[in-house]
Order: sequence, then structure tokens, then C-alpha cells
Amino acid sequence: MAQSIFYDKPVPLNKDAHRDLKIGPNEAGFSFAKNTNSVLLSGMEFVHAAKEYPIIFINAGNSILPVALLGFRTDENLFVDDDGKWDAKYIPAFVRRYPFILAEAPTGNEDQNKEMTVCIDEDFPGLNNEEGSPLFDEDGNQTELLDNAITFLQEYQSQYQRTEIFVNRLKELELLTAYTANAEFANGEKISMAGLMVIDEKKLVELEKKKAMELFRSGELSWVYAHLLSLSNMNTVINRMVPDKEADAA
Repeated sequence: MAQSIFYDKPVPLNKDAHRDLKIGPNEAGFSFAKNTNSVLLSGMEFVHAAKEYPIIFINAGNSILPVALLGFRTDENLFVDDDGKWDAKYIPAFVRRYPFILAEAPTGNEDQNKEMTVCIDEDFPGLNNEEGSPLFDEDGNQTELLDNAITFLQEYQSQYQRTEIFVNRLKELELLTAYTANAEFANGEKISMAGLMVIDEKKLVELEKKKAMELFRSGELSWVYAHLLSLSNMNTVINRMVPDKEADAA
């Protein structure tokens, strides 16, 4: 999953080019996220996200990523209504950071540490030069709004890196197993979603004591069980697809 989904025109934020830019009312709400059926989660979000979404793992290129499943069909987010309202109490940080994003700045040297620059999606409907909260003051200094946005992005990036360590640990312990989500409706209609992964609970309880303690002391064991508990939310997603039908998830 690309870190830049939702962003149609991301550009580096510049105090000269964007001196008059303001964040104003956005009547479209979360409509920008309506066409994605999953969003990346950090491990720190698992406990909150597990109350409303299935948390599953997917292959993304050479990486395995934990995501909140928002719909079974491609390009369908069942948690955003026609008015752009997010229909759940917890909104993933991946969504909340929009229209800002940290992007890698080219350094010209692959051996150097990657530098990050703050970007903004210029196609975000709430951006304008007339009304709203400014990003820079008259002297070109960052406003509190932009300071808070940057702090959020930095915290998000830190949690993303921490989550990569967690996923690598799961891979090393061989705890991930293939999973296919199935749904069958009362009218006989069947839907299947393959290519997913979940933590194998049997392998988890069979871990040798030393490795189990490492998982516990890392603080990641709570993430593991939040993920396992979240799988009961498959029915929540399925029932949103056809609210007037009864469905069973497997």
C-alpha cells in the first residue's frame, strides 16, 4: 500500500509559495478516503482500531503491512457515507494526517540518511487563500496549526518505523499465516477476499518461553491480541455491505 494514497497533487510546503494558504471549511469531509478498502495502521493504534475494524496483514511489494480493513470490494470504503462523514468513533492516523504528509527528499546519495520534507495536497478542497486558518503568519513563520500538523506527522513516522520492527519480529517467529475472508449471505451470494494474513494463534501459544517473553517485554503482545480480537469485526464490515441481509463470515 502506497503511503501517498489520497494525495492527488502533493507538493513540498514552502513558506514563500504558500504564504497565503489557509485551511478552510471542507464540505467534502472524508470523501477523499471513500475509494480505498484498507488503510495502514501503526501498532499503537491496534487497541483502539480493534474495537471497530478487522486488523489484517497484507503483502505490499517487499513489505508486510498491518491495515484496517474498510471494505471487501476494491475501491470501497464502507465507513465513509455519501456525505463524507466517517461512520466510526476511531479514525486511523493514516487518514487524520491528510492533507499533510512527510515525503522523502532526494539527497543524491543513496548511502545518506533519508531526509523527510513536509508536503501538502494542493487538491485538498479545504485549501484556499481567502478564509480559514493560515499555515504561515505575516512574517513567514509557521502557525500553531502547522506546528501541530508537523508534530503529528513526526509522531506518525516514528510509530510507522516501530511497527516495521513489530512486523519483522512476527516474520522471524513465523507467526503469520495465509487467510481468506469469506462471507455467505442468506440469498446464497458468496464473497471471498484472499491474499490476507493473520497471526496463527496456535503457533503463538507454542512459542518457546524465551521468544514469548521477548514478545511480552517488547510490549507487542498486546498488539497481537488486539489483532486477534479484531477479526470478529469481519461481520461488521460484511453487514455494512448489505445491511438488510444476514451474513456469516468465515
